[in-house]
Amino acid sequence: MAGMLVTCQPGFERHLAGELAASGGLPPEQGSGWVRAGSGRPPGDLAFAHCLLPEPVELRAGSVNAMAAAVSRWFAAAVGGERIDTPWPCLWWAPGSGAGIARRAAVVEREFLALLRRRMARVARLAEPGRLPRPGAARGLFAAFVDFDRAFVARAAVLGGQRRMADDPAAPSRSYLKIEEAYGVLGVEPEAGQTVADLGAAPGGWSYSAAKRGARVTAVDNGPLKGGARGHPLIQHRRLDAFDFRPEPGEGFDWLFCDLVAEPHHVLRGIVTPWLAQRWCRRFVVNLKFGRADPVTLLAELRAPASPLAAHASGCRVRHLYHDREELTVVGWR
Repeated sequence: MAGMLVTCQPGFERHLAGELAASGGLPPEQGSGWVRAGSGRPPGDLAFAHCLLPEPVELRAGSVNAMAAAVSRWFAAAVGGERIDTPWPCLWWAPGSGAGIARRAAVVEREFLALLRRRMARVARLAEPGRLPRPGAARGLFAAFVDFDRAFVARAAVLGGQRRMADDPAAPSRSYLKIEEAYGVLGVEPEAGQTVADLGAAPGGWSYSAAKRGARVTAVDNGPLKGGARGHPLIQHRRLDAFDFRPEPGEGFDWLFCDLVAEPHHVLRGIVTPWLAQRWCRRFVVNLKFGRADPVTLLAELRAPASPLAAHASGCRVRHLYHDREELTVVGWR
């Protein structure tokens, strides 16, 4: 691969660069919320990457009109004789940059779309500005502004599935946003009548998220539930330590939730391994707080053949979510 631009949550560029280096990419440059990787083999599934643009084209222009014209010329050439018959994502953003650069990107986008309507009206009608595609490979127009006069553009992108979620006034904590985001990465969410074991539930953000969809939740925590989780008819609060809770013989859950403030290897040994090995759940969403641990090393351990995820799970994805802090979210199926 000639090169790539990879975006991430601002402040985690060093971890993304470490991930790229471990997979063979050579990061020669980085800024707030992005890493530009040089030559190297294409990386695998990256946890810290929000969006990867393979072989992007760098454009520089000093004014809005000049940049819009440059993107328009590049896009026309990139499309070439390709026939576009279906809606396509048109995504412009400023990864990690200040509000000023984000506003510049929005103004350039508006001017570009005006040019596109004049020059390629049929293609312009199919554009879907701002639509964030599902996780995985996508094709459209992707423009990342890293400065006022500098942008990287590409026709293809690989999306990690991270996105900003809308809050719910009844949600008892900010952690509610993490589980809502995790559903999109996994591609499925709890349904009415399904069962959820939420280990380390208090104050109840994840339990509330599942219960509002009609799932029956066993919320395990010595601490109190709050907000919409407190007294919810579909939430049974068990005042136990999360590491001590085990299903009854013959009992299983459709979902395992776990968001504990604990050392990640302790969570892997004490919860993830037995719950997957004993087939106590079908799907899982687990947060691992890396804190003082090196997250790149932790990622290598999670992906190793000896990992409980490799041994007992399929469809597993590890992501640093938009709403995550110093933690990794692991989703998958048993």
